[in-house]
Amino acid sequence: MYHYQCTVFGTLRTMHIAIDARIINSSTGRYVERLLHYLQKIDATNRYTVLVRKKDEHYWRPTAVNFSVKVADFADYSFAEQVGFKKLLDELRPDLVHFCMPQQPVLYTGKTVTTIHDLTLLTTYMSDKNWLIYHAKQLVGKFVFKRVAKKSQIVITPTEYVKNSLVSFAGINPEKVTVTLEAAEKVSSGPSEAYLPMQGKDYIMYVGSQSDYKNIRRLIESHQRLLANHPHLELVLVGKTTGKAGAPAGRNKAWSEGQGHTNVTFTGFVPDEQLAWLYENTRAYVFPSFTEGFGLPGLEAMVYGAPVASSNATCLPEVYGDAAEYFDPKSVEDFTRAINRILNDENLREKLIERGYERAKLYSWRRMAEQTHAAYLRILSGED
Repeated sequence: MYHYQCTVFGTLRTMHIAIDARIINSSTGRYVERLLHYLQKIDATNRYTVLVRKKDEHYWRPTAVNFSVKVADFADYSFAEQVGFKKLLDELRPDLVHFCMPQQPVLYTGKTVTTIHDLTLLTTYMSDKNWLIYHAKQLVGKFVFKRVAKKSQIVITPTEYVKNSLVSFAGINPEKVTVTLEAAEKVSSGPSEAYLPMQGKDYIMYVGSQSDYKNIRRLIESHQRLLANHPHLELVLVGKTTGKAGAPAGRNKAWSEGQGHTNVTFTGFVPDEQLAWLYENTRAYVFPSFTEGFGLPGLEAMVYGAPVASSNATCLPEVYGDAAEYFDPKSVEDFTRAINRILNDENLREKLIERGYERAKLYSWRRMAEQTHAAYLRILSGED
């Protein structure tokens, strides 16, 4: 266990670290939750204040006495975030703030660590968004990302790919960027539960959001080609199809139905026990994305013994190594080739499963938290 205190006039002072966890109940919330989980095991000395939205006040509860939760209900990239959130932080007077995402008060002058998961906001367009508003947000986002990268004492990224992209974009010293690899664990601690619509069927699957850059329509088109040789093969797309988060999936579902596609299932929300079963029984997990910061779902699939076919874009080969069959995400033909190889070549399938197990073992949430904690100590000791 690590301990760190600051000596002031010959006495020891416990340090106060604030963690901006406003994204804890979101698609990237797993990173924050695992960070907090292991920080509680790593640091029993310093005081932590975990800042969350009002709706998440009881979503995560600390198990260590030196951790507490405080509401910081400020919307991303809002005036309230710039003014109200800064005022709150000034009143808290922490020795260090870890912002778990780039959005933050740009005029806050205290010591900071910032995690930048990817540059997707700056490089992609979501067709479900208002064009003018989205591009206006991109301009704001570019200013914020660059400002944050320059003013943070340390920036954390999940891969070398994101680090290199950020250094190039913001013009910062690579030495101020720390890569803390994420990890995958089983989604359910209990036994899996059959997803009845797929019981007894062959299927390939994808899990996650369906924004444009996730490239789901090409995956569907590839699946339709696969039906020529695998007429009973199903495609299972796991994720919400209603509400704001599920809107892109809802549009993809309507588009697919309009095209007359067959054997495509949009599951909507699936409990963890059923998601575990889907991973365990799939013929292949397919990750078609144009851009990612880490690509956690593919690694998650490997934990369950699912062979992975992956886009060869951005960080994905860095994360998956030789444990995936890669394809060009712009080519439906290459999609089809890669998936067909896994479906038809049992030796390849077994190799990918074994390599996947070994690849997943290389990553550790605890190690990520230890590396993050070490970054805190560097700043608090005056090294950065």
